Amino acid sequence: MDPRGQHAHAPHDRVAGGKALQDLPCLREGPVMAKPWNALILAAGRGPDDPMAKAYGVANKCTIPIAGKPMLLRVAEALETSGVIGPIAVSIEDPGIVSALLGDRALALTPAHSAPASVMAALGSGKLTYPVLVTTGDHALLTPDMVRHFCAESAAIDADFTAGLATAETILAAYPDSIRTYFTLGPDRVSGCNLFAVKNARALSLLDRWQYLEQVRKKPWRLIAAFGISPLLRFLTGRLDLEQAFQIVSARLGLLARPVVMPFAEAAIDVDKPADKELAERIAA
Repeated sequence: MDPRGQHAHAPHDRVAGGKALQDLPCLREGPVMAKPWNALILAAGRGPDDPMAKAYGVANKCTIPIAGKPMLLRVAEALETSGVIGPIAVSIEDPGIVSALLGDRALALTPAHSAPASVMAALGSGKLTYPVLVTTGDHALLTPDMVRHFCAESAAIDADFTAGLATAETILAAYPDSIRTYFTLGPDRVSGCNLFAVKNARALSLLDRWQYLEQVRKKPWRLIAAFGISPLLRFLTGRLDLEQAFQIVSARLGLLARPVVMPFAEAAIDVDKPADKELAERIAA
């Protein structure tokens, strides 16, 4: 394995689906990709004090049902039926959950101490090949259309790493009462969609930095300040827009990071609290 986390003998554009993971059914709908993407679902629990798990009497939040189906299963099925995802891995502390819900359709990987560390561990395990779509096990409203759109846009962009975002306009037009965390960047107000594309090993430098950013992700000014005083001043004075923010991240980390704006309001709705579950139930019903 080389220092960037890839097997030295593996060509960069190797088609996914070797012996490490079983290929999942590929329905070949929507955009045709040069090769299937791999996918990683982050589904590690937050321990016995996780308020959502306690509230709904489960050991892992991702097993809470939405419209009668565990969230983790909903996410995996959206990936499977998208037609663009090959092997799927799940980062989770209890592999029995993966076996019970997905059988041999996905591989369970041991999580690390944080979400970004878990992504880096998965990418360094030799079980996944680039490009890798990363999402979360509580993304209960994920659909095949969302997956296809994000993968197609990410594949078309000259970037090492992409992040899915939805605008406040899109979200509030569909769900005016939904409470989300927004970043105001110039004329843009955006919210994260828990969709990330790690297209090659160069993106590992961003993942390493993400371990700090994850701690302050709900505080936009601290996120911007992590990349310098000038970007912070531009942010505070409303002179930093979405594309410029990603350009700054790219320049500081020596890679190309780009946003993918999602036209789906539901892409920005994950299930972090009871109100989110109630909303997800109404949408999925």
